[in-house]
Amino acid sequence: MENTTLTRTGTTAAVRLTGLTKRFGSVTAVDDLSLTIEPGEVVAFLGPNGAGKTTTVDMMLGLARPTAGSVEIYGRAPSVAVAEGRIAAVMQTGGLLKDLTVAETVRMTGSLFGRTRPVNEVLTRAGILDIADRRVGKCSGGQQQRLRFAMALLPDPDLMVLDEPTTGMDVEGRREFWAAIRQDAAQGRTVLFATHYLDEADAYADRIVLVRHGRVVADGTAASIKGLATGRLVRATLPGADPVALAALPGVDQVEVRGDSVLVHASDSDAVARHLLTATGARDLEITSRNLEDAFIALTTDATEENK
Repeated sequence: MENTTLTRTGTTAAVRLTGLTKRFGSVTAVDDLSLTIEPGEVVAFLGPNGAGKTTTVDMMLGLARPTAGSVEIYGRAPSVAVAEGRIAAVMQTGGLLKDLTVAETVRMTGSLFGRTRPVNEVLTRAGILDIADRRVGKCSGGQQQRLRFAMALLPDPDLMVLDEPTTGMDVEGRREFWAAIRQDAAQGRTVLFATHYLDEADAYADRIVLVRHGRVVADGTAASIKGLATGRLVRATLPGADPVALAALPGVDQVEVRGDSVLVHASDSDAVARHLLTATGARDLEITSRNLEDAFIALTTDATEENK
């Protein structure tokens, strides 16, 4: 994928995972995973629970050692990249002392680094300067996530790793957060994020990486990932629709009736549309491609699970 953003660090890959494997006894959490992320990319790292996302991130942050394979962050070992402030993370839970204020928390975190951005600057960037004197224990879940973001901004990292970063935020807060992330990416900061909000991945990621059973199963733009989910959705208004008759049409794999509306998933949407328009009283017909959720389910769900 061509990178059109400015880079902070030349041509060195921001992240290079090569044959990365992590085993816990007889369980293989990450299985020979290879992935390269270029500077300035915003990459969504998606997969179902147990896919190996968190374990992969832990190895990138130097919190776990690979059983096999290697991790390079801007050409350095994770521990070196962390010590130099090249990589920072916004994790979903932990890391906050409830009795400290927001500003005290950021100042304390800043004391751990040799060089940091000003406290008020990162609080402003995270949108929480107005609650600088509030105790952390009195902050909402969304405000605490913004505080973690401010802490991660302190060393002005080249790579930001976000784990469910907008958990607890309202719709406006999520939009403002991603606007700040995209602005940083435009200046060359690389972002890798995991989220259960697939609309965030669709709207804000330059690239989506899907993992299942510790392996990459798809890697590309949101549009290309959606294209991997075969078939289209035909929606129409059809009172009294016969789902059995529609399911018998060639290429149809799913039929849903919702009140006076019918939704038909099919590999040959044109044939379904012709049938609805010529053999029934359907109106308001609409044909759409599969969305990211359809692709996610198709690519990360085992056939045995689908048949349960």
